[in-house]
Amino acid sequence: MTHVFGRSAAVLRKAVRGDGCYIIDADGTRYLDGCGGAAVSCLGHSDERVRAAMHAQIDALAYAHTGYFTSDTAEELADLLIDHAPEGIDKVYFLSGGSEAMETAIKLARQYMVETGQPDRHRVIARRQSYHGNTLGALAAGGNAKRREKYAPLLVETSHISPCFEYRHRRDDESAFDYGQRVANELEAEILRLGPETVMAFIAEPVVGATAGAVPPVEGYLKRIREICDQYGVLLILDEVMCGMGRTGTLFACEQDGVAPDITVIAKGLGAGYVPIGAMLCSGKIYDAIEGGSGAFEHGHTYQAHPTSAAGALAVLRAILDRDLLSNVKGQGAKLQAGLSAIFGQHPHIGDIRGRGLFRALEIVEDRATKTPFDPARKINAKVKVAAMEAGLMVYPGGGTADGVRGDHILLAPPFIIEDAQIDELIGKLSGALEIALRP
Repeated sequence: MTHVFGRSAAVLRKAVRGDGCYIIDADGTRYLDGCGGAAVSCLGHSDERVRAAMHAQIDALAYAHTGYFTSDTAEELADLLIDHAPEGIDKVYFLSGGSEAMETAIKLARQYMVETGQPDRHRVIARRQSYHGNTLGALAAGGNAKRREKYAPLLVETSHISPCFEYRHRRDDESAFDYGQRVANELEAEILRLGPETVMAFIAEPVVGATAGAVPPVEGYLKRIREICDQYGVLLILDEVMCGMGRTGTLFACEQDGVAPDITVIAKGLGAGYVPIGAMLCSGKIYDAIEGGSGAFEHGHTYQAHPTSAAGALAVLRAILDRDLLSNVKGQGAKLQAGLSAIFGQHPHIGDIRGRGLFRALEIVEDRATKTPFDPARKINAKVKVAAMEAGLMVYPGGGTADGVRGDHILLAPPFIIEDAQIDELIGKLSGALEIALRP
């Protein structure tokens, strides 16, 4: 019996301790964290420097309301983020998580349009098979059919164009580049259909996370998206809540595509699980428009720029940068991809192995040749999760991968500190779990 309102009625194991890439339950069983929880625990579960930084801040001052004070930790964290941010990004607004950060981004985009004399611009365009958070504004922007279904009457109308999902949607008669240009140009068509004077922002994940499973864009796609946004005065909001903060091998995922957004949101790896924190980063142009207009952003949260959360995140970010963990992400990510390809590359029920850095996914199919998904009633991805946990491995399953209803994938996002032997352990245990899940 528990009074905790959990994610489901399932009886959960009780976590009691962390040890590097492992979580240990009350029975002493060790679980290799192959997914970082939800691509969160980039430093593992027992980083001494992060814990020490948080203790020091708590000893000095745990909390001060940002209506009255700033703090050294928030100022230093903002400076460090801006030092490494995409070109033009100049201000950081700290929140408690990814959904809050996306809500903040959407509201900031709207206020910017009002401040600059464009009050008719209020429409948001995003993509199918995307996810941008669980609060109502973020959920409306997202294209995760299952998560939206029950709340549809409450959601603000949002346009959704095709994702950039090469495995599923590139035609045999087109190159990867041409495919990317084709689906990117859907943005222009939708802007014109709605009326450019009404469109406020386009929102996308540089590498799609939970909904479709570590789907990277093809070359040239995001650059074309940036061109279209510039042409029609639409703000580009990039959601790096899951794929950012080093997860794909660069601090900001969009670096690899040579694109800078007007607004970006981060979370998950920013706090590495040690603190609940997210952030919205925006260009100096947007900030200056508001500062020189009404003078204040009509928005706020009680725990924004929380000093203890900022202290933890600052220690996390310094660890990523000072310990050169981005190089580790690239190197270990390549080893993970190679290992997955060796074991699953010819598997009759693995259609695609994809991703960047330590952000990888396997798409599970009934028929490899036709890419036909399994019947959703079989719940293949959920069965893999159960079997993997029994074997001492955490993975992040997803359903509706192909079209919002059909399709299964397994997302992998282990800590940046994962070692070679642990990669082997992950792949071996995942292989066994998959075979159990596929039994008739």
